[in-house]
Amino acid sequence: MSTLFTKIINREISAYIVAEDEHNIAFLDVYPLAMGHILCVPKKETDYIFDLPADQFIGLHLFSQKVAKALESVVECKRIGVAVIGLEVPHAHIHLIPLQTVQDINFSKPKLSPEKGDMIDMAEKIQLAYRSL
Repeated sequence: MSTLFTKIINREISAYIVAEDEHNIAFLDVYPLAMGHILCVPKKETDYIFDLPADQFIGLHLFSQKVAKALESVVECKRIGVAVIGLEVPHAHIHLIPLQTVQDINFSKPKLSPEKGDMIDMAEKIQLAYRSL
């Protein structure tokens, strides 16, 4: 059975996609911890990030680095936080979260519920920044 992320990759479910290459995709988290919270996902469905073959593991991280640089150029923040948890969706992924304080990456705090227009605007800005890198 396909994961939620595989359905996004296959365009069976819509998402606010901000970047994509041959092996990876990045999209906005619809319930972000902070505006601009992105999920970077390998297109090959693998449950546990450390089960990815070395080349795909490295490729996902290099892709995430480029996405983080694009995000950082769009969202005013002190840093882009990185988290790999892997319990909520059985498909490896990296969270990129704009940070002002360490509390911004606390997954137990209430999630935001941004308006669709704000998500579209954010996605377009990150897409543009990603393409310019």
